[in-house]
Amino acid sequence: MDNSSPTLGAPAGSDESGKLGTGLNRVDGPLKVCGLARYTGDFYAPGLTHATMLQSRIAAGRVKRIDTAAALAHPGVLHVMTHLNAPRLPEGGQAGIKPPAGRTLSLLQDDRVHYDGQPIAVVVAETLEASRQGARLLKVEVEEETPVLDFEAAKAEAHPPEEAQGQEPDSQRGDPAGGWSAAAHRHEATYTTPLQHHNPLEPHATLAQWDGDRLTLWDSTQYVHGVRQTVAQRLGLSPEQVRVVNPFVGGAFGSKGSAWSHVVLAAMAAREVKRPVRLAVERTQMFGPVGNRPFTEQKFKLAADTEGRLTALEHHVHAETARIEDWIEPSALVSRFLYACDNVATSHRLVPLNVGVPTFQRAPGEATGTFALESAMDELAHAAGIDPLEFRLRNHSDFDAERGLPYSSKSLRECYARGAEAFNWSRRDSRPGAMRDGDALIGWGMATATYPAKRMPAEATAALLPDGRVRVECGTHDLGTGTWTLLTQVAADALDLPPSRIALRIGDSALPMAPVSGGSMTAASAGAAVFSACEELRTRLIDVVVADEDSPLHGVPHERVECRNGGLWHRNEPGRGEALATVAARHREDELQVKVKATPGPDAEKFSKHSFGAVFAEVRVDAELGVIHVPRIVAAYAVGRLLSAKAGRSQLLGGIVWGLSMALHEHSLRDPRYGRIANANLAEYHVPVNADVPDIELIVVPEDDPHIGPLGAKGIGEIGITGVAGAIANAVWHATGKRIRDLPISLDALL
Repeated sequence: MDNSSPTLGAPAGSDESGKLGTGLNRVDGPLKVCGLARYTGDFYAPGLTHATMLQSRIAAGRVKRIDTAAALAHPGVLHVMTHLNAPRLPEGGQAGIKPPAGRTLSLLQDDRVHYDGQPIAVVVAETLEASRQGARLLKVEVEEETPVLDFEAAKAEAHPPEEAQGQEPDSQRGDPAGGWSAAAHRHEATYTTPLQHHNPLEPHATLAQWDGDRLTLWDSTQYVHGVRQTVAQRLGLSPEQVRVVNPFVGGAFGSKGSAWSHVVLAAMAAREVKRPVRLAVERTQMFGPVGNRPFTEQKFKLAADTEGRLTALEHHVHAETARIEDWIEPSALVSRFLYACDNVATSHRLVPLNVGVPTFQRAPGEATGTFALESAMDELAHAAGIDPLEFRLRNHSDFDAERGLPYSSKSLRECYARGAEAFNWSRRDSRPGAMRDGDALIGWGMATATYPAKRMPAEATAALLPDGRVRVECGTHDLGTGTWTLLTQVAADALDLPPSRIALRIGDSALPMAPVSGGSMTAASAGAAVFSACEELRTRLIDVVVADEDSPLHGVPHERVECRNGGLWHRNEPGRGEALATVAARHREDELQVKVKATPGPDAEKFSKHSFGAVFAEVRVDAELGVIHVPRIVAAYAVGRLLSAKAGRSQLLGGIVWGLSMALHEHSLRDPRYGRIANANLAEYHVPVNADVPDIELIVVPEDDPHIGPLGAKGIGEIGITGVAGAIANAVWHATGKRIRDLPISLDALL
């Protein structure tokens, strides 16, 4: 079986337009519907063995003894790796702790236990069943200590993080206390968001194979270059000794942005047994050692004058973190810029508990922060007697006062206008509980959505192949979001080729460098690199043909030659030119390949860059039972240039559904005594099903942003979740008159 990363192109004979903005069908679609797209669990290596992690069932203490005799006696079991016999790693395996690549891992280097679910042993066997049974046969004796699990009590140890996603954890401008005391309307409240766990369809998995001192990992990751860096550091290797392959990812949402313990453990186990090892994380093991969105407590003080203009805004966040690593959910960052206010103070504090290390989860900070901010804005608008939409318009920010920068583009006012019109917001009765339909209380709520428009350096190559196709390579990833299709479309558009003439390779650390596929920046980063590489290749090819005496374009001025319809042609003389395949055949010995590194330009630090949107939600609440149904959501977004109509719609819809899930469903329930997740399965960790998903109307406001990059794309993977929970919470209040400030909104809270 070929375990290399595949090369994909649009199917021949199905050439839709490759132009950006159109809805190209997914180039990976045929592979996926036929079951031919191989995920990490599908790869095979000769002599493959299987590993199972044994996890701690205490949250604090140490492992006194592990009896491995019964496990080793079980048929098929090859090795049991514990802290007593695991290879000693450089610096304890914890070099370079810097998210997303570097995290604090549990690599069996000592006997300490820091959280429930921590890996404490790995069993390797000939079959998956034998490894699982071997893990069950291990007898563990522990010395338990009293874990720190009470959030309120642990606040006594609260401390500021070193930074909050690259920004200072605390901020202040103006005089918030003075603005508060002088205000005509004031609102003060606390909002909480719960512990949540990622549950992508494909759980984490790693296949590790050694060839001498070189390691290949097939790993379910959204950062192949980061995994290579982390694993090399942990094992004392050079990055060149490690290769990471991952062509398809079955969902990630931030959880696969870091190399977690199981990745390095698989590599360690493979070196011990001298055979390839696959370690697949079980569904219940997703709740602990591979990150989560932490619990947050957010205190707000919000004040406005008689005209409804903000005079003070304070947003103070306490978020839980692990005792072994600081990680902050930066929920207050959004409050620093979203609304115009001269007097703003924000802070972030970490509350260390005996829990697994938290991590990025779709729109980390913005998803939780917009719920609290938009709920507080709604409450103050009601106190001031102003329509919630009008209140936001009066406090619209035309300038990022926190950073002292203009916005690169901002079409939020148009999002408000078009969303409100489509929703019929003007028909809203402002009185809570006034809108009814039989036994159902009807509520209408709205909120603002926003997410930073990020871009990082990325590299790509483009090469003319002998058959006239163009091979494009970039070490980025497709998380199910459509990157295969998007980059094919970018290349086809840049070269004016049919999509079937693009041969794309991604998902391999042997390919040119790309950043983590997170932060909604793949299109802006990897897309810019692919675009620039194709532009450079076009220039290179034109240079070749105008200098070639055998070309019909010999001697033609460079600016009069264009790439069109699979060939190079004279702009002013139809029919004068030649196909790329002809050029390739004549120049087989020439280097018809380019490599480009695309970096943010000189405008990068001159503007504040964000996507914006407006979310309008309707709820129906059973007056007697408190059952909440969301029949419709209207959302309008300004996200720069929408590169792919189909993929863009899919991403925004997915974000909105997750926002609905955040508002009404998701909650990881931690046992306060043992630190164990009580609903560590998809039967009891509730997410929306089809019947829960409303009619969703999407509006994409056309927006030109010349400062974000050559494609003008801001990224849309995460803005869809922001604002949705706030809009639904505001709608529930409008329906019932009862304000729920703790997510998820539950029946018992309403009743």
